[in-house]
Amino acid sequence: MIKYCFKCLTPSSRPRIVFDEAGICNACHNAERKKEIDWDARKKEFLDYVERFRPESGPYDCIVPWSGGKDSTAIALKLKFEFGLNPLLVTASPLIPNEIAEHNREELLKLGFDQVMVRPNQKVARHLAKRFFIERGNPKVHWEATKEAAPLQAAVRYKIPLVFYAEHGESEYGGRVTNEEAMKIKDFTEVIEHIVGDDAWNWMDETVEEKDLAPYLYPEQHEIDALGIKALYFAYFFKWSMYENYEYVKEHIDFMTAPGGRTDGTFTNFDSLDDKIDTLYYYMQYIKFGFGRAVRDGSRMVQNNHLSREKALEFAKLYDDEFPHTYYREQLEYLNLSDEECRKIIDLHRNSEIFTETDKGWQLIHPLV
Repeated sequence: MIKYCFKCLTPSSRPRIVFDEAGICNACHNAERKKEIDWDARKKEFLDYVERFRPESGPYDCIVPWSGGKDSTAIALKLKFEFGLNPLLVTASPLIPNEIAEHNREELLKLGFDQVMVRPNQKVARHLAKRFFIERGNPKVHWEATKEAAPLQAAVRYKIPLVFYAEHGESEYGGRVTNEEAMKIKDFTEVIEHIVGDDAWNWMDETVEEKDLAPYLYPEQHEIDALGIKALYFAYFFKWSMYENYEYVKEHIDFMTAPGGRTDGTFTNFDSLDDKIDTLYYYMQYIKFGFGRAVRDGSRMVQNNHLSREKALEFAKLYDDEFPHTYYREQLEYLNLSDEECRKIIDLHRNSEIFTETDKGWQLIHPLV
């Protein structure tokens, strides 16, 4: 039986989530612990890392994995204009680029940043998107690999040992937190297991050759060790909030949001705007785990006191199961699927322990109340 956190809306079906005896999820406990953190001490620790690991020569002080969205843009702005660093921005190209992300990236670059974008071979990328959508209900597995690997590839190539990723998702949003260090320093083994879920060396088939895997692979460990690369989570050193990041960014650049006031499946208009395939990606989260984008966004805002649980619940009931219509035709074209084929794949991944079929269609067995 699925249970929902009494403080936010996070369900027990979220992978690796932990609930206490009172029915509170560990993401909510993490949010409470933030109130006790000495953020001034964390800032000093951040500055110490910068002093020890920034390069002694070269034009760049650090690397920021950057989508052009609110979170990575907030990090880039703060590093440059609050701390005087010159970050190199490294982007894993969206599968289906859109005008919103292109606009937002260009607005930041106008302020004096350099960017490296990795856009893999599209014959291979589209093949993998379709394959992973069919096999795993996730068309973005390989994109996640590029997002994680490209910044480290750039770090090795340009000899920049300091990399600032955004937040540690397992602690910030609920999951398995092995130790305090994992919240600060990126554990690459954890990435393979929890984020990508696979090693790219397993992806070769009749279309994907060894040479095609380059954008998806981490540098060799000896290359990372030789440079002494330190990959840190910015959110460990500074209080993290998706909504506050958005508020910060829109004060500094002309940040475009979703037209119509919100994105398919949720009530927000400012999150995950970079890729037209994202609405399908989040819908598949609902199909596989019984919670979608509205529960995700609402829970994060409740945890950081930007929304009441009651209002988040209202939004979730309105939007969480919404089909991703806005870019659906473009998603079908990218995946080379018909509407019928796509819907069959969706239903193949529908979790029978979470959904039941009724005369009104598919319904959650244990809906939010």
